[in-house]
Amino acid sequence: MGQTEGERRRADRSPFVGRRSKAAVLILGIGFVMVVVHSVLFKVLMEHESGEHSWASAVYWTITTMSTLGYGDITFTSDAGRLFSLWVLLSGVVYMLVLLPFFVIQYVVTPWLDHRRAARTPRKVPASLCDHVLLVGSDAVTQAFAARAERSRVPAVIVLEDGALAGELHDQGRQVIVGPLDSAVTYRNAGASRARLVVSTLSDTANTNVAFTVRQAAARVPIAVTAAKPVSVDVLGFAGADHVLELGQVLGREMASRVLGSTGRYHPIGSFGSTIIAEAAARGTALVGLTLGEALPLLRSKVRVLAIMRKGRLRAMTPDLRITDGTVLVLAGQECELAEYDEQFQSRETSEEPVVILGGGRVGRSASRALSDEGVPNTIVEMLPGRVETSYSVLEGTASYAVVSGDAADQRILRRAGLESASAVLVTPRDDDLNVYLTLFCRRLRPELQVVSRATYERNVATLYRAGADGVLSYATIGATDLWNHAGLSHRVLVAEGNELFLVPRPASLARRSVRDDEVRRRTGCHIVAVLDEDGTLAYDTESIPSAPGQLLLLGDRHAERRFRETYLGRRR
Repeated sequence: MGQTEGERRRADRSPFVGRRSKAAVLILGIGFVMVVVHSVLFKVLMEHESGEHSWASAVYWTITTMSTLGYGDITFTSDAGRLFSLWVLLSGVVYMLVLLPFFVIQYVVTPWLDHRRAARTPRKVPASLCDHVLLVGSDAVTQAFAARAERSRVPAVIVLEDGALAGELHDQGRQVIVGPLDSAVTYRNAGASRARLVVSTLSDTANTNVAFTVRQAAARVPIAVTAAKPVSVDVLGFAGADHVLELGQVLGREMASRVLGSTGRYHPIGSFGSTIIAEAAARGTALVGLTLGEALPLLRSKVRVLAIMRKGRLRAMTPDLRITDGTVLVLAGQECELAEYDEQFQSRETSEEPVVILGGGRVGRSASRALSDEGVPNTIVEMLPGRVETSYSVLEGTASYAVVSGDAADQRILRRAGLESASAVLVTPRDDDLNVYLTLFCRRLRPELQVVSRATYERNVATLYRAGADGVLSYATIGATDLWNHAGLSHRVLVAEGNELFLVPRPASLARRSVRDDEVRRRTGCHIVAVLDEDGTLAYDTESIPSAPGQLLLLGDRHAERRFRETYLGRRR
């Protein structure tokens, strides 16, 4: 069976605990050896001074001198004895002030504090808590989900087996309970039967156990889990999971959807009801060189331009904003309206330029398959020979892709893969350090190339942008967004890492203001891009905010969202 969160953390800590135990034995051993050696030398020197002292007196003198107490009832009269006394005194100071305090802090104070912190962590949620989300385990996805829930005032409870980790999160203000993850009592104490959703992001085997156990405590609660392997999907479904998220597959498809191509056609990235949210590159279209004020009247379809982005950053939607080759339009419209946009602006005289995918893992293969389905030629660069052919062609079907074996950090390998004629490169390895290196390397080789990079940890997103990435997608954000939408909470569409389209209640203070009100952007950083009608449909062609109750569609990062909620909705963290 797979390890639970607490077992995995204990396994990860076991080498460290072993090293600490060895250090404790070493510190105590050093102290014992110092007392023995100093006592023996004390006896030898005292015999030269014609002083007879017992072994008890020798140990007594050594300890009082090392501890700097020095009662003075036993002293040396010779220079050699006095120099020896100085040595014992100085070595004792080092031991008593450095090594011994380290031992006390590590093996007495720290365990005591950990025990107190774990004891303070709740074992049961209040009986009044309902419609909350249970997050089993603590990884990047659950932490991103919990932070988003806190901003949106959605109750989220993290269920952990490790008391020390639970105590740390509890001290940070998270709602946490502690209990064995393979016990139905834990989920009853967590109010699983009253929950909106149970989410588990552990290993495939551990998720199977969690889903099966949750079903004992709550037969009808929706359960969403992550899966690392495609073969685990059916088993997790048999165990009781309603929604299985294959993060590698989803991340690959999302990265492929961010490839803008070279013909100006639109790429869907999400939807709100029947309204499709899409990205379209200005490159290769008649829009390049125009200002936004000049371009909007040219649109024959009812497609609305929600936002303008360059290098993953939002630009103010001012009439004098110049559209360049690097401009990305965020569009909203019905499928027929977006098709009309393509008919007007897509260059059909040229075919899509190829895409180079660095890395042939699950993410890289998923991206390749998505591009192939769209008719975009692509080449996978993989260091391990045979990895892609066996895992992709045979097990997952054939597609129009090529494979180049070799190191993606080798310029000759990238030339063989067709980097010089490619429209984009996808950087898909798991190692963030390698991804920063490859992003910087590709940017230097071709400054005009579109680079979309993967981030395993959110903390490396900003670094990848500085390295030259046009777009960055992380496991944490993709997973949290998918699970958030599955929970039936306010729907979100990820535009780029750090920028999301999300819904908020329509504040009365913004009634009758323009949708493009620049004051809101200046005060909060959020862009109001559309309003929702009372029936929940996206009225993206409305120019002013109605006074009737409803919702607004905003675009911004998590800091902008927090400021908007605090400024206009009165919700403070």
